[in-house]
Amino acid sequence: MFDVNHTQKEKNPMTITYGFAGKTAFVTGGSAGMGASTVRAFAEAGAAVAIADRDFDAAQRLADELTGRGLKALAVACDVSDEDQIARAVATTVETYGSLDFAFNNAGIQLPPADAADEDASAFDSVTAVNLKGVWASMKHELKQMREQGAGSIVNCSSLGGLVGGSGRAVYHGAKHGVIGQTRSVALQYADRGVRVKAVCPGTIDTPMVERMIAGGELDLEATLGATPMARLGTGEEIAAAVLWLCSDAASYVTGVALPVDGGYTAQ
Repeated sequence: MFDVNHTQKEKNPMTITYGFAGKTAFVTGGSAGMGASTVRAFAEAGAAVAIADRDFDAAQRLADELTGRGLKALAVACDVSDEDQIARAVATTVETYGSLDFAFNNAGIQLPPADAADEDASAFDSVTAVNLKGVWASMKHELKQMREQGAGSIVNCSSLGGLVGGSGRAVYHGAKHGVIGQTRSVALQYADRGVRVKAVCPGTIDTPMVERMIAGGELDLEATLGATPMARLGTGEEIAAAVLWLCSDAASYVTGVALPVDGGYTAQ
């Protein structure tokens, strides 16, 4: 990852821990980046975690790492653009661990910027299949189990792109806006059924995807830092911290929100 020294990250003297023993978490896109950070955080808090990812080998490596430390983790092959795969992944999770208490619908893709007048329909189809339909289908099958339990907490991964526009990124930002619309609507429908539904909106986070974007010239690091009030990239651990809080009883009266975790970008 990048060594960004423009601003020293503040030390947080408080260590927040959660007691998730006996709970089960399901994380899509869980083998790398923000997903992997969240998988580790759930597992370290005592939850059993299903790592759902289309890269099964990477998911299995992470599961092996965690189980080798005495934690509970399961790798599940899942391409979220295929609803049948999501249904099987959720079913496998419930069959293995007996419940589904938390879900982080994190899987997403990003394509290079394009002029909206020239963009091919295949770009729209591929981005929305993962970033919008994938969230819809994930929630659908998670809710089936949570509805039966009468309890559960879902966090969908939107983006700062779900809160603002982005030149050259109409498809991506449109899909991420859609995630927030789905989140709020389902949160209202399930508010009195014991299921809370929220979204987290990451800014530019130090992940393998962002690393590839910078290396490929799709993202100007200096410009990004200059546009971010905290003048640094976020970390996967900071997204994980927000997700765990939103899932925990500490946020028991929180539903339907779209929480920016973006170093102040969308506050401007």
